[in-house]
Amino acid sequence: MAAARSPARSEDHAGPLRRAGRRVGHALHLPFTGTAKGIRKATHAHGAGESGLGKLIELHAVNGAGDVMITVALASTVFFSVPTDEARGRVALYLAVTMAPFTLLAPVIGPLLDRVPHGRRAAMAGAMVTRAVLAVMMSGAVATGGLELYPAALGVLVASKAYGVVRSAVVPRLLPPGFSLVKANSRVTLAGLLATGIAAPVGAGLQLLGPRYPLYGACALFLLGTFWALRMPPKVDSAKGERRAHLLTHGERKPSLRTVGPSVLHGLEANAAQRMLSGFLIFFLAFLLRVHPLPGQSAAVSLGIVGVAAGVGNASGTAMGSLLRDRGHGPEVIIATMISVVCGTAILTAVFFGGMMVAVLGAVAGLTQALSKLSLDALIQRDVPEVVRTSAFARSETALQMAWVLGGGIGIALPLNGTLGMAVAAAILALGALLSVRGLLAEARRRPGPKGRAKTRVG
Repeated sequence: MAAARSPARSEDHAGPLRRAGRRVGHALHLPFTGTAKGIRKATHAHGAGESGLGKLIELHAVNGAGDVMITVALASTVFFSVPTDEARGRVALYLAVTMAPFTLLAPVIGPLLDRVPHGRRAAMAGAMVTRAVLAVMMSGAVATGGLELYPAALGVLVASKAYGVVRSAVVPRLLPPGFSLVKANSRVTLAGLLATGIAAPVGAGLQLLGPRYPLYGACALFLLGTFWALRMPPKVDSAKGERRAHLLTHGERKPSLRTVGPSVLHGLEANAAQRMLSGFLIFFLAFLLRVHPLPGQSAAVSLGIVGVAAGVGNASGTAMGSLLRDRGHGPEVIIATMISVVCGTAILTAVFFGGMMVAVLGAVAGLTQALSKLSLDALIQRDVPEVVRTSAFARSETALQMAWVLGGGIGIALPLNGTLGMAVAAAILALGALLSVRGLLAEARRRPGPKGRAKTRVG
């Protein structure tokens, strides 16, 4: 009898303990599951879940988080861990070994990806897994800063840009009903920005444990991205009715950005100038603020202030782009206005150079670049026929990445004189405005009024 009662007594005691354990486990994982459900609800809202856009939004967030982990590891090794003079030499070497070859490889990325229109999921997964492998390879060299770090960094850069080109080509295939392309791109971009903002401090915390740990974190994120890329909807690989676009015209029968209307070409010129400014400011201000930080601040804090200002501006511009409606001010007018505003700000920064003006320029540059890029997307959506639209996105993105590389090279080559640097920034923008603003405004005047183009939206 005693033996028979002992199991029951044991179960009586185990029942409350088991229930208590389940409650504790539920309480512990609730913040994570609740957060995951909230994120999924936001990314899949307004039909994005059914169309597959929600999955691309989440994939791009993972991509941005992984890229920033690698950036933290490289910045700490190449820039922060050595004296300024040595750091400048290392960054110059980084540019020579990675950016210079990239300028040769970038024009090939678009045409190469055009040849695999039925393998876009595999292409995005390949870009992810390549960076995962390279992150592990870099972990062995990041502590010493050896030369083997730079070829791996080049591979990461090329894979990252290849992913960006494919992602731009994929978005039109995943539009929910009633979504403009600009609104979809805005959501994807915002997800990447938010993920970058979250991952940056996490990467900095991992850096405190050791220079390898941010790269391990990046590897884990990219492996997750590989899995998610392969799970994208099958229609991502559909290329029905598509043809390739060319930046230059090679005969009447081949579609090109020149043949689909000057608005796209002028918009691309203005965006290229602003992308050059972005690359220029990143490299020039990184060294300038290290040698001459903002008054009362350390070099790291000074860089952080300007970086946060640029990030807030970029996020604000992206959010504004998704809210804008066409009220007689089409994409051409917005692009012309944005490059004029940032050019004027750069001129004021050169004339009244100081810490506050540098932060203001960073914020304005982030905002105007985001709005200009969204408006360029709107122009491609409006003026480029569907049969060549995805290819046009790939070609334009490649051109913009090349402009960023050129701007970064100019930034690293200049002497560390703030007024001179801002004057060069203003000159870059003035050239872009000179090439594009007149043509953009002329094209805007040629188009019908708001009633005649009620379906054309910037957001």
